[in-house]
Amino acid sequence: MSGQFLWVIFPYLCIATFIVGHIFRYRTDQFGWTAQSSEFIEKKQLMIGSLLFHIGIIPVIAGHVVGLGVPKEWTSAVGISDHMYHMGAMYGGGFFGIVTFLGMLILTSRRFTLKSVRRLSSVSDMVVNSLLLLIVFLGMYSVIGTSITEPDFDYRSTISIWFRSLLIFRPEAGLMDHVPVAFQLHVLSGFLITAMWPFTRLVHVWSVPLNYVGRSYILYRRDKRK
Repeated sequence: MSGQFLWVIFPYLCIATFIVGHIFRYRTDQFGWTAQSSEFIEKKQLMIGSLLFHIGIIPVIAGHVVGLGVPKEWTSAVGISDHMYHMGAMYGGGFFGIVTFLGMLILTSRRFTLKSVRRLSSVSDMVVNSLLLLIVFLGMYSVIGTSITEPDFDYRSTISIWFRSLLIFRPEAGLMDHVPVAFQLHVLSGFLITAMWPFTRLVHVWSVPLNYVGRSYILYRRDKRK
């Protein structure tokens, strides 16, 4: 029963909360759909931490999409062997994971140690920063540490198949039984922050200002009458 809850019920609850929560938040709190920047209080650490985090997180997310969503048979069919994939995941993923972790460490330290920033931070801000830092650390350890302690483990034969089975509503909880604890914690914490997402400042991720690309330039003209 614990396996069914952790690897079937809990993920579906988190996904449902993610979807319904966003709809509810958008309909009731559009003016709170913001990142609530504290740049005017402290800029240097924010700039460095945010830059590192965003540079690292985009390749990390892309790696997760490929690793979880693309069957290993497909990558083999285009000439990418298991060894090549493993090396790319460990070195490429490890590098960008470290960049993401350093950025998140700076941002989290800034929020907790700077009194002026901490005063403007909500409880959810503190929790989200801490949880993101934990998730990135667990992900890094899972890829780098587990490859050393359990070199025969292949997450694409377990976690990836389990994840895709969730998406097609035919969950196979048994695939997660013998997955290393670090990977299990990484997965569970990832679903947890998915459930929290709609109720935190993370919603600003969806507010991409695409209309700025086609917007006309703003022209400033001097009033010659003055």
